[in-house]
Amino acid sequence: PRPAGAPYPGAAFAAPPPHSREAAPAASALPHSAQSPAVVARPCPARPHEGAHTAPPRERAPITDVHPVVLASIVDSFERRNEGAARVIGTLLGTVDKHSVEVTNCFSVPHNESEDEVAVDMEFAKNMYELHKKVSPSEIILGWYATGHDITEHSVLIHEYYSREAHNPIHLTVDTSLQNSRMSIKAYVSAPMGVPGKTMGVMFTPLTVKYVYYDTERIGVDLIMKTCFSPNRVIGLSSDLQQVGSASARIQDTLTMVLQYAEDVLSGKVAADNTVGRFLMDLINQVPKISPEDFETMLNSNINDLLMVTYLANLTQSQIALNEKLLSL
Repeated sequence: PRPAGAPYPGAAFAAPPPHSREAAPAASALPHSAQSPAVVARPCPARPHEGAHTAPPRERAPITDVHPVVLASIVDSFERRNEGAARVIGTLLGTVDKHSVEVTNCFSVPHNESEDEVAVDMEFAKNMYELHKKVSPSEIILGWYATGHDITEHSVLIHEYYSREAHNPIHLTVDTSLQNSRMSIKAYVSAPMGVPGKTMGVMFTPLTVKYVYYDTERIGVDLIMKTCFSPNRVIGLSSDLQQVGSASARIQDTLTMVLQYAEDVLSGKVAADNTVGRFLMDLINQVPKISPEDFETMLNSNINDLLMVTYLANLTQSQIALNEKLLSL
């Protein structure tokens, strides 16, 4: 690991402001005279992420959607941090619409912090973003993240750097110290404050954080949640047949619940709800009308086709392996 306090090539050095303060709910004020050295050294006069797709101008987003892969990546980078590092920082990537900001990816950025200065490897951040653009061109820079439960004086300086990359960037904090026995996740945007022409500062205003996921991410989230019930916090991956069985069991439990609700309504134990009735009617109308004999025939035919494809695939794999053995003789 890089020694603590060692500079990075092309890094930005800045000293914390001497008279910073915090304002409720979480704010830090920076004297106007100390704002200019926030990013002193840059590789070239152009912007650090030259040619980057930055977020379009927008108002303060009322909702910040965060995907599980982002949180997992932040925790992983914190666990792999350099020796002596108190926290880790990184760049947030995602998309922006009219009403929300969706954070779908991120990557860590090497940095060093001390009481007197903070150094950020801007060249590394530029190269990483260029690589991410090749994989996901639609993802833009939304802001940055940091581990910890509060906003420090150095956060103001780093936030000013990201203000050059995105309009009104988001600052996401992840409390990896687990204060109050939970990992608190908060999002902020900055706003200028102070007397015009005199001392100016920055105030961080909290945003609403919402957790969203794709269907593929839901599989990983469900698997991680199962570790809560394991004594050693370790659980193995389920086979395809086990996943089909668990999905069938969930469907059966849901159908049992629906049937019980319908019986309670018919018997008068539960008051009828027109909204629930419409949903049930739509659900029933989506089920095709097919006789049990035709359904069994169709299912057996599909199973036979699947078994035939599996057999041919295994046979082809065996033939290729045998051919490689013969060629190596």
